[in-house]
Amino acid sequence: MQATLEEKTEFKRSLSLLDSTLIVSGTMIGSGVFIVSADMARNLGSSGWLLALWVLTGILTIAAALSYGELAGMMPKAGGQYIYIQRAFGPLTGFVYGWTVFTVIQTGTIAAVAVAFTKYTAVFFPALGPENVLLTLGPVKITLGSLFAIGSLVLLTWLNSRGVQSGKLIQNVFTSTKIIALVGLIVIGITLGLKTGLLSTNLTDAWAATSTAADGSVMPLAGVALLLAFGTSMVGSLFSADSWNNVTFIAGEIENPRRNIPLALFLGTFLVTTIYFLANISYLSLLPLKGSPEATDILGRGIQFAEADRVATAAVSTIFGNVAVAIMAGLIMISTFGCNNGLILAGARLYYAMAQDGLFLKQASHLNKNAVPGRALWLQCLWASLLCLSGTYGDLLDYCTFTSLCFYIVTIGGLFVLRRKEPDAERPYRAFGYPIIPALYMLAGLTICGILLYTKTFNTGMGLLIAGLGIPVYFLTTRGQRA
Repeated sequence: MQATLEEKTEFKRSLSLLDSTLIVSGTMIGSGVFIVSADMARNLGSSGWLLALWVLTGILTIAAALSYGELAGMMPKAGGQYIYIQRAFGPLTGFVYGWTVFTVIQTGTIAAVAVAFTKYTAVFFPALGPENVLLTLGPVKITLGSLFAIGSLVLLTWLNSRGVQSGKLIQNVFTSTKIIALVGLIVIGITLGLKTGLLSTNLTDAWAATSTAADGSVMPLAGVALLLAFGTSMVGSLFSADSWNNVTFIAGEIENPRRNIPLALFLGTFLVTTIYFLANISYLSLLPLKGSPEATDILGRGIQFAEADRVATAAVSTIFGNVAVAIMAGLIMISTFGCNNGLILAGARLYYAMAQDGLFLKQASHLNKNAVPGRALWLQCLWASLLCLSGTYGDLLDYCTFTSLCFYIVTIGGLFVLRRKEPDAERPYRAFGYPIIPALYMLAGLTICGILLYTKTFNTGMGLLIAGLGIPVYFLTTRGQRA
């Protein structure tokens, strides 16, 4: 009787289309768009190729979201992408995906975003800086900042454990705030920036690609070298545009999921893609693309050598002066806090679905009295907190971006498999442009993966290794079931 009183047996469908769209866009917009353009500008040295990279990232993201819409309509269940992969390729592949999400993709991203939140909170509270070490345990340095990052995860996990309405409220408020702020900065930046003529200057000879080293030395790029630089640079833009698939994890709590999930995927990814492209137009309107690492002023350093790669802060500084540091720190705090809320809310639903299938810790298979997977939320919080202490979250971003892309390709491949295996299955929505657009996405994704394997062999290899470890873990986990 006690268990019956304390636990619910099913989710509440209480998330509307607007809620779902804000989860898509809110989990996508973290800290990446404010930072990664600096590294991309150094790698490519060309405004044309920089903008083309953001456009291609947006096209790929929207194409994948449209393809996922068919799978979401077929299988509107908690767990989302895990369910799609399992149905198309079997439980082993589904488990390897879920294993990688738990060990690297979801928790690694949550840890990295928590650290970014702490980094920008330190602008207002310097004691949270990385130099304030409280305890050293071998290679692990426990700082006040790392404890603050963990504290933010505990707070968000606790709030989400109180019910989906609590998580929804945080998501809607923080996502709406950061979208409005970003649109405001874009409008002001482009309006004022156009008067300076910088955008026109930056677009002159827009396709002359160069690679700029940390010391400022420049090397022209063409042919294969340009292709490799372009593919490598996509790590930043792909990471910034990732996590849109999280809305599929919470399908069990979305009203009319067969209609609303495909729509939310399209609307959310299209909105964020547009914002990202216009944000980069704003940067190019306010800052020169090229700069020098020795320069002492914002314009001299340009986008390429913006201090600590904080391109958005440098751009806003040309409008608001020194107060821009505080403005952007506040905006990124809002952005990262809201982003992590969505990641934490969604991720636990995937582990719940795995546990229901006997492929994750049994404790994660229960809903608490608020009809949310409370134990799965706390297990996720524990592992993400350990990653905050590990100091390896920078590398984890490479791991999770590469492995995420691999599983996007696998999942979209499932479209073709299920069309063949289950031709008569109910499909309320059919993938736009099938089979051409899904096939082109898979081809582009495989090309990018190949480039990353060549240019970032160690980090991408580690991503594959972590995913591969899921295979023996699967056989150990299911040994009793098989017997």
